[in-house]
Amino acid sequence: MKLLENSKLDAISSTLSFETPACDITTRVESYSCKMAGDPKKLYKQLRNEPGTSPHDLEILGPSQTQSPVYNYSLLNSPIQIFHTNPMARSISSDDESALSKTIPRKTLIFLISTLNASFQPDYEFSSCTSQDFSRETNLELVKNAVDSRYISVMGDCYRSLSSQLWSVIDEEINIRESEIFSYRPDGTSDPFSESGLIWSFNFFFHNKKLRRIVFLTCRADCKTSNDEDSEEDEPLELNNYLTFEGVMD
Repeated sequence: MKLLENSKLDAISSTLSFETPACDITTRVESYSCKMAGDPKKLYKQLRNEPGTSPHDLEILGPSQTQSPVYNYSLLNSPIQIFHTNPMARSISSDDESALSKTIPRKTLIFLISTLNASFQPDYEFSSCTSQDFSRETNLELVKNAVDSRYISVMGDCYRSLSSQLWSVIDEEINIRESEIFSYRPDGTSDPFSESGLIWSFNFFFHNKKLRRIVFLTCRADCKTSNDEDSEEDEPLELNNYLTFEGVMD
């Protein structure tokens, strides 16, 4: 997977990475080409050559994280508590989901795993992930609500003007309405989201088959490990921080 340079994605990533008195927020919005080369190609061949499998096989995904009846924004993806959803318990909005919405082509799964590897290399390796570690999110508005609610919980009204900018730059890069949306469910033991001090995280992939591209939106909140004596350091939500990003958008 090749990281595609995009100054607007870099700018919004920087703007949505900040400190509060209680936690550090780290956001990354990255665009990747799905061209098979290097390690992703090796992984593709490795998984493709597994006995009894084909790149076109459909694999079962985990339950949707945003449509789960027990979905809770304050605990989503927290290693402290992991929800296990009864697959028979579905919300009204998901009653008419087709069987295909709960599966993923093996080749697409490799794209998602390769995106994680590319984003977190060389510190973490995701090649052992299975389809059950991912979910298909069929409701864009629920995905937006999940993301926006996280940021509002730590930024308050400061985020409201940024929400439209975040989704605008993502849409400009990937054309969200023509994309499949997937989420990654950390296993809580062997990835960057299992580290001590993590409060919450979210990970969404926007995959546009026509563009052969994936936009990866990931954010984590880490608990402060030490008290900062400098009160100015504890005031991350300065208006000037956000004006900087608006200048990039002009």
